[in-house]
Amino acid sequence: MNPLVSVIIPVYNVEKYLRRCLNSVIDQEYKNIEIILVNDGSTDNSLEIAISYKEKDKRIKVFSQENQGLSAARNMGLDKSHGEYITFIDSDDYVSKDYVSYMFNLLKKHNFKSPLAIASLMDVFEKNDKKINTGNNKEYTWSGKKCIEKMCYHDLVDTCAYAKLGKRELYKNFCFPIGKLFEDIGSTYRLFERSATVECGFKPIYFYNIRKNSITTGEFSAKKLDLLEMTDKMARSVNEKYPDLTSATLRRQVYARFSTLNQTLNVKNNPEVSSIRRSLISYINKNKKAILSNNNTPTRDRLAYMSLSLGFGFYKFSWLVYLKLKK
Repeated sequence: MNPLVSVIIPVYNVEKYLRRCLNSVIDQEYKNIEIILVNDGSTDNSLEIAISYKEKDKRIKVFSQENQGLSAARNMGLDKSHGEYITFIDSDDYVSKDYVSYMFNLLKKHNFKSPLAIASLMDVFEKNDKKINTGNNKEYTWSGKKCIEKMCYHDLVDTCAYAKLGKRELYKNFCFPIGKLFEDIGSTYRLFERSATVECGFKPIYFYNIRKNSITTGEFSAKKLDLLEMTDKMARSVNEKYPDLTSATLRRQVYARFSTLNQTLNVKNNPEVSSIRRSLISYINKNKKAILSNNNTPTRDRLAYMSLSLGFGFYKFSWLVYLKLKK
């Protein structure tokens, strides 16, 4: 029999999406799975939905905790799981029927020499159901170091906890940072650091739901600065282990500042946010020469620098136009 795979799904106020997510997991071609649902103090009907599915499928286990956030829910899922392999799914997303089998077969194809397999996302815009494939439908065996480098440049490899299938040993003494947003960037790199090789299949088997008021799309608050803390944490660790990746990690740190700057664009007449903006722009400009002289820097970074050089007003206008076109 194929080894047991633990599918860990944190649940918090997702009654609108949870059935779709669970249906996609229950319908997996790979049958030997346990489905760990961690209710993180939901105040809607999410827990009732989870329990109703548990009554229909004996592979489902439901656990509850007071609301502590996504990281704490994932950590509890790890503690309660028993699978030889582990994968995560967020409860407002859904997956293809071959989500588990595709990544497991990537490992099997190479005689399980790699402890980790990764796949790509299909970005799904909830507003109009537009879908964008973030992969290239090709397969590679890469070193963990190369995956980190690719991740830093947004080149196929994503920072997300999901769309990955890893051996349990990878998650030993592994903990998602509790109380932090953007916890993936502060933790996923460690899986790559622990993997000599990674089986990469960039087929979009994970459907990432882009919706209004999510962590990444909601209104700006000081908590959004967690992205900078998590990115800098990753950079320090990677630079210590792989000093020759400092250009790559710096690019990711600058990107984090651009991303945070973009989230402040609709905030008006707020002295605290204005101060944050000045700090972000100072960091971005301080590293301009290093970023633009790096041949691996993505074109969008170069365009962002060009727009910012024409003034903050022009930068804001160009970014909002880009968002409109993307949607």
